[in-house]
Parts: sequence; structure tokens; C-alpha cells
Amino acid sequence: MTAADPNRPARSRRAPERGREGRREGRREGAGKAAGARRGTVTTEAKATARGAGERARRSPARLRLRRLQFRLTLAYTLVTLAGVSVLSWMVIRTDERSWRAAEYDEMGRRAAVSTSLIYYTDAGIQLDGLYDDEATEGGPQVTVLRRAPGGTLKRIFTSRGEAEPVAEARLTALARSAMERDDTVRAEVSDAHGDPAYLLGRPFHHDESGAVEGAVVVVGDPAHRVAEHGRLIVSVLTGAGLLTGLAAVTGHLLSGRSLRPAWQALEAQERMLADTAHELRTPVAVMRSSVDVAGMDPRGLDPHLPRIRRATERLTDVVDNVLTRGRLQGATDTLRPVPLRLDQLVEQVCEELTAGPHTLTASLEPSVVTADPALVRIAVRNLLDNALRHGRTPGDPAGRAQVHVTVRGPVVAVSDRGPGVAAADLPALASRFRSPGGGSGIGLSLVAEVATAHGGALTADTRPGGGAVFRLLLGPREARRAQGRSTVPGNSPAS
Repeated sequence: MTAADPNRPARSRRAPERGREGRREGRREGAGKAAGARRGTVTTEAKATARGAGERARRSPARLRLRRLQFRLTLAYTLVTLAGVSVLSWMVIRTDERSWRAAEYDEMGRRAAVSTSLIYYTDAGIQLDGLYDDEATEGGPQVTVLRRAPGGTLKRIFTSRGEAEPVAEARLTALARSAMERDDTVRAEVSDAHGDPAYLLGRPFHHDESGAVEGAVVVVGDPAHRVAEHGRLIVSVLTGAGLLTGLAAVTGHLLSGRSLRPAWQALEAQERMLADTAHELRTPVAVMRSSVDVAGMDPRGLDPHLPRIRRATERLTDVVDNVLTRGRLQGATDTLRPVPLRLDQLVEQVCEELTAGPHTLTASLEPSVVTADPALVRIAVRNLLDNALRHGRTPGDPAGRAQVHVTVRGPVVAVSDRGPGVAAADLPALASRFRSPGGGSGIGLSLVAEVATAHGGALTADTRPGGGAVFRLLLGPREARRAQGRSTVPGNSPAS
């Protein structure tokens, strides 16, 4: 009992210490989880905001109006083509119908004329022997000869060989009488016993001596085969008209889209500029607002908060310049105004304009003359320096200072730092809008890439020997790019 009593207070003293340590560790873990949750929430909110912005852009009234305009242009082009094709198809069908009908009657008229010429008279009376041996009375159309008998009735005295057409005798007799009374060729369209159309042509023949009308030759035509050919032509014409109308609709859609492409590009540029403006202005405006709110409750007044407000104002100025430059690059066609430019002097001026701070900035500037737009190049160089000063802080430096070195050699501006570094494969993500890690929006590097492209150059990135990153802005054509690539290998780069 006495040996156990001193141990009890010792255990009781250690237990609260372990409890306090456990609570501290729990608080640290909880804070870490909360920070991770906040980061995840911010990332999720950013993704949701980006998706919402994309959906709003797709549903924007301007885009809907352009889509409706493209649809209307396509519809108008299709309707005009359809009207023209319809008129043309109707003319083709009507012309073919008249043509084959005329051809059918011409063939029937030829047979009737040949048949009447083969009928002659002798002392023995009417002779029809020539009709039996002539090709005009073989096959279709059917040839029938009707002669006036005593009493005035008409009697059939000859029918050509072949399948007889199912036309009522009364119709043949009526047409023959009409031809004899008019003493001229008569035509008619009737229906046969099956209800199908049939063509009739009657031609009178005369007595050789007296010249009196003795009867008539009636030719019965069957237009079935020509109607079938005409039907096939109609199907072909309508099919071709439909295909042509469909082709016209596709062509009209493509042409209307091509004609509206400048409007789409202008709208997309405007939406990108608005998105950039909203995204970039949000942070400095929020900083200024929070600083003013805190200063209003601070008994010391506004003076302690002025540096922070000044930095936010400078950031706001940079954002406005970047957004205006991006709008200039994406809006007009004559954005580039190149002039002979001393690149080393411009870079030196940009370095002198930087706000003084704890960072270390060195430069190796060789005399260089390029043909470029001074305003765009100034913005691009300033963005490169700002990116290096913000994200190129030397690891392990307690003051968080950045060591930045600027080099100008020929048409290339190289900005290097001692930060965490970047690989060339990561540059597309860094130069994409709203994709930059480390708290930035990415519009700065993306603007640098656009300026380089506008000058026929490129923005490249590489790992700096000894640690850090090197960003190179090339202002020139491909030939200068290849020459610069041969002369600035990573081991001999002046930026290293």
C-alpha cells in the first residue's frame, strides 16, 4: 500500500499532460482537415463557378440570337433553293409529259397516214391487201379501218394484227364519224374497258375517182409504257430535287456559319474579356473593400492599411492593363503595330518601374533591335517579371524573397528565378486562363503567350540549372526561334 501510494499522483500528473497533448494534436488535425476542407470547398466552388459560367455563356441571349440568325439564314437559303428546284422540276415533268404525248400522237399519225395511203380502189371495189404486208400495221398502236356501209352505218373492215385494245366499238365509231364529217384528223383521249387511259386518232380516207369520204382509219394508242417511263422520270426528278434541297440546306448552314464567324469570334472575345475582368478584379476589389472596412473600425485610422490598399490598387491597375491588352489582341484585326524597337532598353525601363521590395533583381541586357509593338511587349515583359516575383520565391528563405535574373539576347527575353521550377510539359497548363497554381489566375502568362504568337514567336519554359524556372519570350519568326534554340542550350543559357 505504501509502495503504491507515491505512484498514483505521478500517473495522475502524466494523464492530464497526455490529455492536453492529445487535445492539441486533435486541434491541429482538425485545423488541417478544416483547411483541407476549405481548399476542397474553394476548388469545388471554383469548378462549379467555371461550369456555371460556361453554361451561362452557352445560354446567353447574344449566343441564342446568333444561333437563331444562323437557323433563319439556313432556312431562307433552303426555301429559296426549294422554290427554284420545285419550279424547275415542274417544268421538266410538264415538258416530258407533253413530249411523250406528242411523240405518241406523232407515231399514231404516221401509222394512220401510211394506212390511208395503202387503201385504194379498183373496178372490183376497195383493196386492202397493202395493209397486211406493211410494218405500219404490225404491233402497236392498233390500226382499225371503218367504212361507210349502205344505210350510213360504219363497219369495221380491217384490224391490225396483235393484241386488241379493249376500247368500246362505239367510241371508235364516234371518232371515225367525227373525222369523216370534218374531213380532217381528229384526236381524243378515252378510257378503255379497264379504266386505263387510251389515245384515239382518226384520219379519213377518200374514193380514188370521186374523192368522196368513204371511211376512216382509227389508230388506238396505249400510253401505258410511256406513262411508266414518265413515272420513273418523276421519281428521279423528285429524288434529285430532294437531294439538292438537302445539300442546299447543309451548304446554307455552313455558309451562314462561315458568314457569322466574325460575329461569333467577336462575341467570344467579348465574353472572354468580361470573364477575365470579373475574375481578375474580384481579388483586388475584395482586398480594398476589406481594408477599408477594417480601417473604419481601427482606432489608429487609415494609415496602417494604406500599403495594403496601395498594393491592391497597383494590382488593379495591372489587371486593367492586362484585360485591355487581351481585348485589343482578340478584338481587332490590326492589333499589331510593329516598329523598330530597342528591346534591351524597354526591358530596362520595365525593371526600373517595378515597385521596390526585398527581392533581388539582376539583369544581363545585350543591345538588341527587334520589330515589335512596344505596348504589347511592355505588358508581356512586366507579366513575366511579376510572375517570377510572385511565384519564384527561393525555397527556405525566411523573408520569402525571390532572386530574379533578366536576360536579353537577340529577340529573346529570358526571366529566371530560384523558385520551385517548372517543366516544359507544364507550360500549356500554366499559360491557360484560370489554370495557374499558386493563387494566380493564369491570365498573365496566357497574355504573354498571345503577345508572342502575335509577333510570330512563342513562350517557352524550362527548368533552370541549380533550381528554379526559366521563361523565354521569343519575338520573331521560326528561323530566329531555331537559331536561338541552338545558341541557348540549358547549360550555357545566360539566364542560368
